[in-house]
Amino acid sequence: MHIVIWEFTVREEYIQQFISAYGSNGDWASLFRRAEGYLGTELLRSSRQANVFLTVDRWEGAACFDIFQERFGAEYKKLDTQLEGYSLSEKKVGVFSEVPKPGC
Repeated sequence: MHIVIWEFTVREEYIQQFISAYGSNGDWASLFRRAEGYLGTELLRSSRQANVFLTVDRWEGAACFDIFQERFGAEYKKLDTQLEGYSLSEKKVGVFSEVPKPGC
């Protein structure tokens, strides 16, 4: 599994719009669903800072994400530009792979 995690500090006045756009049924997830291998998005909110969020996007593998970026790069950039005003900052936390569970 290929997992991409982003951290956002959201402008107070845009928190509800951010949640709608970045949640599991939001604008980003709708775009990602158009690609094969997309497994889902989680939106996490900090319990200490109400305007800090993480997005966790899961893909079957890195190749699926790469193909998505090739096919939908223009739409991705357009949506990113459209929603950039919601946040004060955004930072890519990283790209991760699932650690296999030990077998029997």
